[in-house]
Amino acid sequence: MANQVKINDTVFSVGDKVKILQKIQEGDKTRLQPFEGIVIAIKGDGENKMFTVRKIAAGSIGVERIWPLNSPWIDNIKVIKKGQVRRAKLYYLRNTPGKLKFVHETEKQEKFQKKPRSKS
Repeated sequence: MANQVKINDTVFSVGDKVKILQKIQEGDKTRLQPFEGIVIAIKGDGENKMFTVRKIAAGSIGVERIWPLNSPWIDNIKVIKKGQVRRAKLYYLRNTPGKLKFVHETEKQEKFQKKPRSKS
């Protein structure tokens, strides 16, 4: 798998559902804020490698975040679900309204349903 990344013993690739704990600094306090979504792209080489994570927020609004691989603001990354995809970049998920699905079962069923014939 060419589009695979390793951060602190955590290996993830494009299509995986991950939970990222990001450090947020407010004044003199720091807290951890989770961001959970699907990795849609990994790009760059070496020190410049970055990954993009997309999630659906409240009201069916898509939110994307791009992080550098060696960012000091990333505290921890957990892989929730391993995804199996055939693409290196999953930008087509941006066009799905409100859902991050890989297989649209409802479209397949509608396509192959038989229509009743009218008798004339």
